[in-house]
Amino acid sequence: MVGGPWRVSITPEQAGWAYCGLRVLELPAGGSHAFGTGADEMVVLPLAGSCAVECDGERFELAGRAGVFAGVTDFAYLPRDSAARVSSSEGGRFALPAAQARRRLAPGYGPAADVPVELRGAGSCSRRVDNFCMPGVFPADRLIACEVITPAGNWSSYPPHKHDEEHPGESVLEEIYYFEIAGGPSGPGVGYQRVYGTPGRPADLLAEVRMGDVVLIPHGWHGPSMAAPGYDMYYLNVMAGPIVPGAERAWLACDDPAHTWVRDTWRELAVDPRLIPPGALSGRGEDGGREGNGARAGAAGRSPGAGATGSAR
Repeated sequence: MVGGPWRVSITPEQAGWAYCGLRVLELPAGGSHAFGTGADEMVVLPLAGSCAVECDGERFELAGRAGVFAGVTDFAYLPRDSAARVSSSEGGRFALPAAQARRRLAPGYGPAADVPVELRGAGSCSRRVDNFCMPGVFPADRLIACEVITPAGNWSSYPPHKHDEEHPGESVLEEIYYFEIAGGPSGPGVGYQRVYGTPGRPADLLAEVRMGDVVLIPHGWHGPSMAAPGYDMYYLNVMAGPIVPGAERAWLACDDPAHTWVRDTWRELAVDPRLIPPGALSGRGEDGGREGNGARAGAAGRSPGAGATGSAR
């Protein structure tokens, strides 16, 4: 799963599915790394630090951010079948969400100011979603990606939802959750992720997640993502799937009908004030103190090989 400068490296083949992947690149001060995208389109997303991205004769200077709880970042898009290099004068950590692509698009730059920031839920279900590579926001072939900030003690990705069948209101998407959990004064932070299946496609996972951990969701209901009291939670969602002829890439998910009623209770609750205005959370002890345990598969436990429609992140 991990080798060389890659803190995380998940390919579709490793995950046991067809479309979705993720790498996390860690560079020392003055470091750089060259790689090919192969059949994947990718985004270079700074998690901590700034970098320069070179691809197809283009060069993008990414201002980045101090850490995932410090606010929205800019990013670069890399097309399939291209050679790229990421360099960082001060070092940093950079996520590369990826998807198997049919078409080769041009390299591109996404300014932080153009990223739609959305507050979802209310009360203890309040969270912030940075929709940097969602359909209708940034062009891509199959790749869909967003970031979610969940303040300490809150639940997100709730009500539980799924996207594993093709019908009105739901699209088939594999999904990766990559977590970073803020540390506390005594050490690393912790959170939890739930995944459960349907009668025809069973799954049963309740995973403890820490800094750098990954949960793979090939199918089934997923949620809640639980930020333990005292520890802010960040996760990067990476999604991709087949696109039926004539259709556009789309994120369509349906709630577990047993829990969708919870949405109605939000009308009487205020949004968590820690998210207003939608800027930085404290994210104390940003690095959380250790690397994660690697990938956990929602369908089969640890190591890589899912009602109403709504925004469940």
